Amino acid sequence: MKANLPFGPLRTFESVARLRGFGRAAEELGVTQSAVSQQVKALEEWLGCQLITRAGRATPTDAGADLAAAVAAGFGRVASLCHDLRNAHSTAPAIGLSCLPGFAVNWLFPRLIHFDQRHPDIPVSILTTDAMANFTDDDVDLAIRYGVGSYAGLHVEKLMAERLFPVCAPGLLDRLPLNVVADLARHTLLYDDLADIGGTPPTWEYWARELGVTLPRPARTRRFGQSNMVVQAAISGFGVALGREPLVVDALADGRLVRPFADLVPSQFAYWLVCPTEAARSPRLAAICAWLHDEVARQPPITPASRVG
Repeated sequence: MKANLPFGPLRTFESVARLRGFGRAAEELGVTQSAVSQQVKALEEWLGCQLITRAGRATPTDAGADLAAAVAAGFGRVASLCHDLRNAHSTAPAIGLSCLPGFAVNWLFPRLIHFDQRHPDIPVSILTTDAMANFTDDDVDLAIRYGVGSYAGLHVEKLMAERLFPVCAPGLLDRLPLNVVADLARHTLLYDDLADIGGTPPTWEYWARELGVTLPRPARTRRFGQSNMVVQAAISGFGVALGREPLVVDALADGRLVRPFADLVPSQFAYWLVCPTEAARSPRLAAICAWLHDEVARQPPITPASRVG
């Protein structure tokens, strides 16, 4: 009889091994980095061997690499069968839409109900990943990618630009004023490590350079391996985050975040709709692309700057 396998920790471990990071795995799985670390540790204790080296990047050991390959292959076969079973009695298979986890949580998911209402006959399956979509092997029909728009051999259209500005919880400004850039010296700055994807990333240093100001040494810094954690940390009052427009517009609109400074800095990155050239002519893909553009047009405007303290 086969042992009762810990499928949850196995899935978590496979994500860590594939993405080479606990933070990246946490974002993909929609859980905290601490939860990911605990599940991997529990799996290592259950197996009696180390699976991941924790110095620098999370790299699988030899045993970990073997297990990761086996788990990925097994889950891949299960996913393929589930996909076939789900679509066996469907007149139209789901559109596979790939995007970054932070974008999915903070922008796409709250709006997806509108597409279901407009097109109840077009099911959509969301795949969240930091990796570029593989349109051949991953059951992905359309990807929303973040970058400069260079995707050779594919159909590419711009979905939305990105602007950068500091954001924080309103209660934070009740405790510490934030009226000029120099006031950041008394605050904790929240850093998004995933923002550095090559090129000129939208970092605090980039924001200050574009404004022509000196970024002061903050009282403290906190670094996060996923965009959604940065947004949630800012909402919770842990510090000041560099807001990336689509990821914080809803939190600004409902008052969970405020914008202390008036300046908006254009990012060199944007969000792009990407698909195979021949697929761009599909009426179903055209429908979801049109809906996405409509949602961008109707999203709430960025609220004016708020200065408290």
